[in-house]
Amino acid sequence: MTTRIAAVHGVLAPHRHAQDEITDMVAGLCLPPGGDRSVLDRLHHSVGVRTRHLVLPLDRYPRLEGFGAANDLFIDAATELGAQAVRGALRRAGLLPEDVDVLMFTSVTGIATPSIDARLVGRLGLRPDVKRLPVFGLGCVAGAAGIARLHDYLRGWPEHVAVLLSVELCSLTFQRDDASVANLIATGLFGDGAAAVVACGARWRPRRPRPRPGVPPAVPLVVATRGRLYPGTEGAMGWRIQDSGFQVVLDQAVPDVVRRHLAEDVRGFLGEHGLKPQDVAAWVCHPGGPRILGTVAEVLDLPEEALEITWRSLAEIGNLSSASVLHVLRDTLDRRPPPPGSTGLLLAMGPGFCSELVLLRW
Repeated sequence: MTTRIAAVHGVLAPHRHAQDEITDMVAGLCLPPGGDRSVLDRLHHSVGVRTRHLVLPLDRYPRLEGFGAANDLFIDAATELGAQAVRGALRRAGLLPEDVDVLMFTSVTGIATPSIDARLVGRLGLRPDVKRLPVFGLGCVAGAAGIARLHDYLRGWPEHVAVLLSVELCSLTFQRDDASVANLIATGLFGDGAAAVVACGARWRPRRPRPRPGVPPAVPLVVATRGRLYPGTEGAMGWRIQDSGFQVVLDQAVPDVVRRHLAEDVRGFLGEHGLKPQDVAAWVCHPGGPRILGTVAEVLDLPEEALEITWRSLAEIGNLSSASVLHVLRDTLDRRPPPPGSTGLLLAMGPGFCSELVLLRW
């Protein structure tokens, strides 16, 4: 039983800056006065990002004191960006808020109780009986995993409509006075944004006839999914919780984990459906960074143009953690949808260390 992805809508934080401007801010935030910034400059240049969107003006970050203040900003901004993303996705799908039966929310850059999804129910006009599922801890893989879990739900409730919302405000996690390589890479790679996906079960029918403006001409079906944890890699990626908030853990061995495991997983998953990598017309890949993308292309023997949309997203907006692969999916639908009958593979990796694969068909 398949799930139809009816619409994807992405939203970016309001303050757009060139990478050089952000690097100058990070130098004042993370390095000692008069310190050597050659390593910072090299790392920020190497991540392949030209511009990013941030939730605060640059001059606010040095004055942001403590985890509590950063998390308060997260709650306010995540609620606003989340509302924009869900409204946009429903508008694209031609659906109304009361059509939504389940709302899944994912983030790894802030915490809230009541959760962000609860704060959005009344604001968006969702039904009071809407089912909610807030998810924390999946990190960059959560966009792909979220679509997979919506598919699981809609197989059991095929007459329902489900929405996945991702909001990631990565800049609020940047650690001041931390000149570690991991923090400098994170401050050069990650940006702020949100995305929402509207998915319909195989037996969903509108409750009442209505026009459906803005529906994309070609939307994919979710055919199957596969998640995989790689034993012994729990320390490769994640957060270390400090008084100052979320301190990034980013092991340099992550590309080696991808090299050891991803090709076998992808080929095995595709093989179960009578497919090979060369049969995939659309690769919807999370932009984890240049080393990750280079390794993915290498181990899967992909042609140069296969990940072009992902590389462009990385350059234009950076890595938005869980929201990034959803922006890449949106760009694929808007800019280069494959012809009907084509196969796509959506994939992302994240803390665990793990991967999630979603087989798509147009």
